[in-house]
Amino acid sequence: MYIAVFIQPFPWSFYTASVFIGIAAAVLWTAQGNCLTINSDEHTIGRNSGIFWALLQSSLFFGNLYICFAWQGKTQISESDRRTVFIALTVISLVGTVLFFLIRKPDAENILGEDESSDDQDMEVNESAQNNLTKAVDAFKKSFKLCVTKEMLLLSITTAYTGLELTFFSGVYGTCIGAINKFGAEEKSLIGLSGIFIGIGEILGGSLFGLLSKNNRFGRNPVVLLGILVHFIAFYLIFLNMPGDAPIAPVEGTDSSAYIKSSKEVAILCSFLLGLGDSCFNTQLLSILGFLYSEDSAPAFAIFKFVQSICAAVAFFYSNYLLLHWQLLVMVIFGFFGTISFFTVEWEAAAFVARGSDYRSI
Repeated sequence: MYIAVFIQPFPWSFYTASVFIGIAAAVLWTAQGNCLTINSDEHTIGRNSGIFWALLQSSLFFGNLYICFAWQGKTQISESDRRTVFIALTVISLVGTVLFFLIRKPDAENILGEDESSDDQDMEVNESAQNNLTKAVDAFKKSFKLCVTKEMLLLSITTAYTGLELTFFSGVYGTCIGAINKFGAEEKSLIGLSGIFIGIGEILGGSLFGLLSKNNRFGRNPVVLLGILVHFIAFYLIFLNMPGDAPIAPVEGTDSSAYIKSSKEVAILCSFLLGLGDSCFNTQLLSILGFLYSEDSAPAFAIFKFVQSICAAVAFFYSNYLLLHWQLLVMVIFGFFGTISFFTVEWEAAAFVARGSDYRSI
């Protein structure tokens, strides 16, 4: 519905659909995380998380690739061009929705024991509606209890960082590139090219870490460490390459100078690094949540999406007022402490697994 609104947009329909897409995203992300968990075990959760993330982020590559070539050289987007894009996206989203019904269900949860009678089956059918309501209430209560546990509080710092940097690379960074007048006539087309390279970084990271996770003897920490190092390099290059007022520049753009001569190549390189680093964090967060809470993952993924969405919203708010270097500083601080907190949880998980204990019992 949200995508279809753009075929013929009105202010009231746009804001109404925005509310519904927010609600739907929370439900969808929780369901996706739960589906990923129940169809994985401790040996495959890392691989499946990587594959899931690579497929998810492939839209960044193919979508921006189409826009880059279809709208190349255009200074204004016609109504016909806009409708073509959003009609195609609406059809694709409907196909994706239909495909959800083809997702398999784990046999262990669907096959009844041979000793169960038909009366038991009839009783289960009659009580299914009540059981679903009870499960929803129980999951809501568990989410509140889970919020205050040590492990979830630590992982919430990492999740908060992913929300901040999500806003940065998906909204702020493209705005910065488009606002630099020194890039010339190509400044607007560079936004699409930036999205393509963000997508390449996301897909490469998800695919690489998914394939290597099975043979990874060192756990998730090296991947997260790689992610924060890649992001710190990207932040430093952006700090040098972009004018400080780029995020809050007027429609006419900015002629301010950066610390170095603004380079298109460096800007696109930073796009790739932002995508690669983001895939490092998100694949490992999905993996560790599915590993720690495999028996009841829905509350954990609900908290994950809640924290990430709140921080993304906060970042969108302050991005309209803070200069670029202050926004980068906020992400550096959250990224540093988020990495440390992730390391702590991963070390505790590894220690309990090494002793043969059930981590979920602590």
